[in-house]
Order: sequence, then C-alpha cells, then structure tokens
Amino acid sequence: MQNVDVGSLLRRVREARGLSQRQLAKLAGISNATISLMESNAVNPSVGALKRVLDAVPIGLAEFFALEANPGRKVFYRSDELMEIGRGRVSYRQVGSDLRGRALQMLAERYAPGADSGKVLLHHQGEECGIVLRGELEVTVGEDKTVLRPGDAYYFDSREPHRFRNIGEEPCELVTACTPPSF
Repeated sequence: MQNVDVGSLLRRVREARGLSQRQLAKLAGISNATISLMESNAVNPSVGALKRVLDAVPIGLAEFFALEANPGRKVFYRSDELMEIGRGRVSYRQVGSDLRGRALQMLAERYAPGADSGKVLLHHQGEECGIVLRGELEVTVGEDKTVLRPGDAYYFDSREPHRFRNIGEEPCELVTACTPPSF
C-alpha cells in the first residue's frame, strides 16, 4: 500500500482552485483550523471528513488520490498495488490509481471493530453496491438500517445519505463498487 501525503495533496488542490484555507473551510462547513491541521498532516481525517472537504472543491476521492499517481493503462493489479485511500481505522483499497475516464470504482474495504465511515452521512452522485466477505456491517441508507453478515449485500442510489459501521468484534471486510467513480 502506498503512503500518501494527504496534506500536501489537499494544499495543492486548494491552491489550484485559488482558495484560501479560510474560503475552503467555509465552503466545507468546518473550521479554518481543521483545514490547517489537515494540510500540515497534524490530524488524520476520516474518509468522511476528507470527502466533505473535497466535495466543497469539488473533486472526488478517486481523482484526489490519482493526482499523485502516474497515469497509464494498467489491467492487472497485485494485492500490494491496490491504492489505499482510507485513513485510520477504515481501509479503502482501490483498484487502480487514476480513474479519470473510467465508469466504475472498485474497493476492497476493511473496517476495524467499532470503525465507521464517519458521523456525517455520505451522499454523492451514482450507485453503489457491496458484498460482505467477513464480519458484521451496519448499513444505513436514508431511513433504512440493517446489519449485513458474510454473503449479504447492498445496492442503492448514492444520492441517498448513507453510513457504514462495523458493529462486530472482529474486522469487517467487503468488496464494493461505485459508478461513476465518485467516492
């Protein structure tokens, strides 16, 4: 897995859009100090928090992390070539680093016990689905909430607010897909 300097990438994206830290913070609905801490890598933002900031730019997570990668056609990926776009207790290992021009985003996800996708519910363009391989995952989509176990799956319109949380005592692993790549 690759170590990505999220702070430098965020600063580069913000500056390319001609935004100050204060302007980006206001657009994202968070404090200026939080943007400063993120850019200096003093905090390890959750994927949900980073997505909220990137939505204000706007830029998707896949495009954000592809900024550091070398573009090029690649067909096959070994396990150690999957690109880590998660932070902290949630791992999102993406197939491919540059999804520009692609119609699908595929992830191998891993949630540590008690980990979740963030307190703020996610929503974005597209559709997404996933199959739980191991563990238990509480999935909230709009007003609906259920617990999925190995072999169980979900499929929904990503514009509906949604959240994922490992309620089990062991890691939860799943394979997911999102189209278009917007996470």
